[in-house]
Amino acid sequence: MATRRQTTKIEVPIPSIANGTNSATVKVPDKLDSPPPGNSPFLPTVLEIVLLAIYPGTLLLGSLFNVLHPSTRNATYIAHYQAYDPAEAPSYFAKKGNFFNVYFVKIGWFWTTLAFVALILTHPSLGPPLKPALTRRRLQAAVRYVCITAVWVAVTQWFFGPPIVDRSFRWTGGKCETILSDSAASQAEKADMGEVERAFTHAACKAIGGQWRGGHDISGHVFILILGSAMLWLELLPAVLKMEGLREARRILTPDGLVRSAAVETDAKEGGASDEKPKEAAVGLRVALVVASMSWWMLLMTAAYFHTWFEKFTGLLVAFGAIYIVYFLPRALPVWRQVVGMPGV
Repeated sequence: MATRRQTTKIEVPIPSIANGTNSATVKVPDKLDSPPPGNSPFLPTVLEIVLLAIYPGTLLLGSLFNVLHPSTRNATYIAHYQAYDPAEAPSYFAKKGNFFNVYFVKIGWFWTTLAFVALILTHPSLGPPLKPALTRRRLQAAVRYVCITAVWVAVTQWFFGPPIVDRSFRWTGGKCETILSDSAASQAEKADMGEVERAFTHAACKAIGGQWRGGHDISGHVFILILGSAMLWLELLPAVLKMEGLREARRILTPDGLVRSAAVETDAKEGGASDEKPKEAAVGLRVALVVASMSWWMLLMTAAYFHTWFEKFTGLLVAFGAIYIVYFLPRALPVWRQVVGMPGV
């Protein structure tokens, strides 16, 4: 009968160094104590880079279509209107009054919010589905949403007065100009309202019958479509992919100064989150996927028919800046990570 071979753990002494120090034992460092191979905690993973690259790729594709396609080359583009002449618009989507622009893009943050709430209330990795349990993951997801929403408000709605898009337009030489009219009533109305120059926002300028001209206008459509859909995709990834695989791919800087896999921040702190997917989870995932997909399509239409290439590019940069601060910077800043967390961790 064969005997069972037993292994024995041996500590190997290291010979004394010339200075006369005592011998020490060899210690094999734990794999979590050494920096793992891969990207920096300041950088996205390969999968995230591919995902984010879709946005500039979409803008490039739409812009090339705008330049090369005969339907857009031969149509009249009105620069201050930031769109084509409605009478000869090259496509239904080139009209500002198209159904999807009015009822999806113009109120885009409503749909983004709806999708986000559906996701965090139904997916079991965040907490008990359809139950008002305030788990750590749900709370941090809500903080991320509030941060992104605050950026949306500051850029497009209000920033201690006019929003950033209107302030930047004024800073770059833009102003509200009077539309000439032969109507005596119209001229009298303009005389009563004072100087058109006092209109510091695009909405106010339009309301008094003026036109926003002369400055650089950051594309609000590009900004909101990228900001909202990128937030949904980055929240979706841990839900549609294997949680452990995604954690292993991401790198974080821990408070002890080491670069580690995000897997070290385990679910032990959560106390009850589950990765199993009941039927309720599919509802939130589908709503988020529909909104994110619609946002991509309207981004392509915006790239093809509205704004100049530079206006679209600055809209992309502002959206990416906000996404980086909320979703990527926490990996390298432990204190910030304690506040906003990371999806799936």
